[in-house]
Order: sequence, then C-alpha cells, then structure tokens
Amino acid sequence: MSNTSAITIVGSMILLINVPFGYWRAGVRKFSAPWFLAVHLPVPVAVGLRLMVHLGWRFYLLPLWIGAFFAGQFLGGRLRSIV
Repeated sequence: MSNTSAITIVGSMILLINVPFGYWRAGVRKFSAPWFLAVHLPVPVAVGLRLMVHLGWRFYLLPLWIGAFFAGQFLGGRLRSIV
C-alpha cells in the first residue's frame, strides 16, 4: 500500500469512526461524563489505526487527523439533528 493511499484510508476511517460518537455526543448534556466519553473514546482507536498502518507520529499529518476527527464528530451531530 502506498503512503498516500494509507493516509487517505486512515483519515477516512477516523472520520467514519467518529460519526456515531458525534451522534451520541449531540444527544447528551454538554460537559457531562457521557459527553467526555463520546469525545475521547475514539482517540485510542485513531492512534491505533495510525500505528497499525505505520504512519506513527508524523507531525505534518496531525492537522489531517484532527480535521478528520472533528469532521466525524460534526457530521454525527448533524445527523442527529436531521433524524
């Protein structure tokens, strides 16, 4: 697998993993324990994906990972408001 396709796949996976957590987050009170869980539980999964594909801690990719994370949370919250 090429480096570019690995980056694309991991970014997409991070986004998709965060959609259900964003959906959950949008349905609970802000800054409550479930809210913090909905925001922070997908972090180890995202880190694990990066390490599993050997992308590791490349700091130039950090904005991509953070953007995918927040986009997934945002889309999940939007999905909840639509449904």
